[in-house]
Amino acid sequence: MTGNHTDKSITRRRALAVTGGTVAAGGLALAGYQAAFADTATTATATAAESSGTGTCMTLMSSVTEGPYYLDGALVREDITEDKSGVPLTLRLTVVDATDGCTPVEGAAVEIWHCDAWGYYSGYTTANPGGSAPAESEDGSTADDDTYLRGYQVAGANGVVKFETIFPGWYTPRTCHIHLKVHTGGQQEDGTYEGGKVNYTGQLFFDDEIAEEIFTLEPYARHSGSYTTLDDDMVYDGGGASSGLLTLKAVHKKDPSKGYKGFLTVAVDPDAENTGAGSGGGGGTPPGDAPSGAPGDAPSGTPSASASASSSASS
Repeated sequence: MTGNHTDKSITRRRALAVTGGTVAAGGLALAGYQAAFADTATTATATAAESSGTGTCMTLMSSVTEGPYYLDGALVREDITEDKSGVPLTLRLTVVDATDGCTPVEGAAVEIWHCDAWGYYSGYTTANPGGSAPAESEDGSTADDDTYLRGYQVAGANGVVKFETIFPGWYTPRTCHIHLKVHTGGQQEDGTYEGGKVNYTGQLFFDDEIAEEIFTLEPYARHSGSYTTLDDDMVYDGGGASSGLLTLKAVHKKDPSKGYKGFLTVAVDPDAENTGAGSGGGGGTPPGDAPSGAPGDAPSGTPSASASASSSASS
């Protein structure tokens, strides 16, 4: 890992242009634009449409596997941190309809989940993240081991959702990432989101130089080992924003510990459905050194024994 971070949104070699295309079955596009920094959906939508030069607002990509660490029943809430320590991360995602000129999708429910600073997921706190890391129980937080770093937000009229969380850590053999599902047609009930269908299942990614600098800080630095870069990841396909690469803006240019803001425009086909369950969908071949404790060899009595239909280790 290196600490030679310079102030930029994303690495220049990964700033790939997103061009127009057709709507793929079960697909969506994820595109980061400077307009995502604006507070109005009008500006973001116009920029997205103009970037394509076609009737559809951007190229769509197929969903990928949800991985083995998915849990039903995440809470509807903006702050999913639950006292977990780490570098603050604010996510601002704008959900638009790729089949209707990138108009905002009001009522879209965005669900995210990710590991903590040492590579542990809630519900799977005994799953070994690889390398050398303290036990999850040593972090000293008051977080609920079944719910931390998981949550829903429902988009308003501008299609925007916002989450307060921490920068994820890493685990073997994956690069740093956040899981994402976009739901439509359901409703909030008993503190969670019920019904409807999943239009997209995917993952959000982080520039290597920014991630590697974060991992030199506490508490991340207590997890040592071989970090997987974007180029070597089994899920990220090198497509930049269209493959889920976030646009990142430092809260304080000279002090990364103050946190980052992450932006992305998420363009869905509201008629498509892709849950990401199972081993297919672009998740990659399960590696032989996947983290122990994942479904299939999960300790009995933990949520991981029945949490997900997915058996793929490419989480």
